[in-house]
Amino acid sequence: MSAGEVEPVRVARWFAGRGYPVFPLAPGRKTPMRGCHRCSQNSAEYVAHPAQECACLARGGLCHGFYAATLDPDLIEHWWTVGDRGVAVATGPANLVIVDVDCHSSTPSQQADQLLPGVDLTPAQVAQVKDGVDVLRLLAQSRNQPDPSTGELTMTVRTPSGGLHLWFRAPACTAWRGSAGGDHHGPVLGWQLDVRARGGYIVAPGTSTAAGTYRVVGERREPVLLPSWLAGELTRTGHLLPGAADEREEPKVPNRARAAALTARRRSGSGGSSEPGRWAERTAATVLDAVADCGRVPEGAGWSGVLNRAAFTLGGLVAGGHITEEAARTALLDAALRARPAKQAAALGIIRSGLAAGTRQALHPRDER
Repeated sequence: MSAGEVEPVRVARWFAGRGYPVFPLAPGRKTPMRGCHRCSQNSAEYVAHPAQECACLARGGLCHGFYAATLDPDLIEHWWTVGDRGVAVATGPANLVIVDVDCHSSTPSQQADQLLPGVDLTPAQVAQVKDGVDVLRLLAQSRNQPDPSTGELTMTVRTPSGGLHLWFRAPACTAWRGSAGGDHHGPVLGWQLDVRARGGYIVAPGTSTAAGTYRVVGERREPVLLPSWLAGELTRTGHLLPGAADEREEPKVPNRARAAALTARRRSGSGGSSEPGRWAERTAATVLDAVADCGRVPEGAGWSGVLNRAAFTLGGLVAGGHITEEAARTALLDAALRARPAKQAAALGIIRSGLAAGTRQALHPRDER
């Protein structure tokens, strides 16, 4: 995602193409679109009902905020026909953990345990704190880590108020609770350090509000895997939820392989129930899961060979019209970096050559590779 002005529908497509479900924000605001009268709690026609079971969502309605989030390309095109709507990502079903660093002008507490609960700070360090950026730096320093606020650690977004959003991918089979540091009940990472995860959403870069535009800073353009030191801090502060991530309350969304195959079926007009479409979906999911499974061990899993095979197979699906090349490349890179986060350059090279080789021969049902 570039830092410049980008049409909202393109922003929504970009995030959905990476498996991050999106929904519209009210024009000029960072809040969701208002739902129908039946679903709006401040309406006289409101009827209490579970958001997850609302019939409006099945019809493509915009009720219940992040519960409406989708990867559906047709719905995305429909929702953003109104160009001034903002874009938000539902962090829970996207498997994202966002550290929201505030820069409010309120006076910080002079008590170390209120700035960073559980972290020993000297009086001199406490006196240096002016906002959440300072608190984040102190947390990193206390763990002998580089300053995370520079934009070099992961995709980082500057908010209109001067704060930062640090985007991270959650480790496999983990679920994390959101929080607001010091202002609400629940787990606290630090003063002016909020966490957006399960049960929440984050404003996407490129979105403009009355206060300004959310912009990417630094060179990173993709969220990286949550660093182990930061995962440890969030675990210590009670943000890690017990149980696997698939038990979370957010609506389930297709994984990247199935989303990519679904997109191809709709573009080709084959429909969601066609046998070739289902076959392409299964084929893509199988090879991508094999790549991601290499992450179960730090080495010795034959990651490069498995990734090459997957790229070759998806290249055949591209040539056969079952999946777009952009969707294939995105899905492959995501699976590769989930297994080997530090090997982006190698992954890009393997994906490039594997796709090129695979596209020389179209792959269709009953073909084997």
